[in-house]
Amino acid sequence: MWHAAGEHRRDEKIDGIIYDMSPSPGYQHGIINGNIYAKIRQGLKGSICLVSMENLGFRYHPDSNDDYLCPDIMVICDRKHLKGGAYSGVPRFIAETLSPSTARRDRAEKKEIYEKAGVEEYWIVHPQGKSVEIYYLKDRCYVLEQSYILQEDAEEEDYNAETEIVLREFPHIRMTLGEIFEGLEVESELLEEK
Repeated sequence: MWHAAGEHRRDEKIDGIIYDMSPSPGYQHGIINGNIYAKIRQGLKGSICLVSMENLGFRYHPDSNDDYLCPDIMVICDRKHLKGGAYSGVPRFIAETLSPSTARRDRAEKKEIYEKAGVEEYWIVHPQGKSVEIYYLKDRCYVLEQSYILQEDAEEEDYNAETEIVLREFPHIRMTLGEIFEGLEVESELLEEK
């Protein structure tokens, strides 16, 4: 969770163990999360549902302990479970963008926690590989329903930058693979120029 003003530290608590998530992941992480957040936020206008980006703790066992995670992107619709900087209900959607320090946890412990908590849709986004894995809950277990690796060269046979991804519980919220990874090239070109 976020800490006192002026302290830019984030952490998560899994099985009583605190994992420091500072320093923040690289610029690519923020660009991708910003792109996904903007599309979802736009699609939720006028809805009771909220989307958070890296700033709301998810207390996944509120009745038995004080463990929490800080999902990169989380959609919640049951506001009665919001208290302070934490949510203790069941999120409708979660996305985690991998970084070198969190990749294993995002793919293992956190995926299992979200599955057991009943999160219907879970995305794992990989900035370096420009890939998206989409898991849906079926019979209380995650099933990999869709998996994409961005091919943005229109001359290539497997070009898929225009492929639309739809949030299952919010079918009016759509984004293309290209939109998810938009802005990464500009940033790397600017960094190379320096």
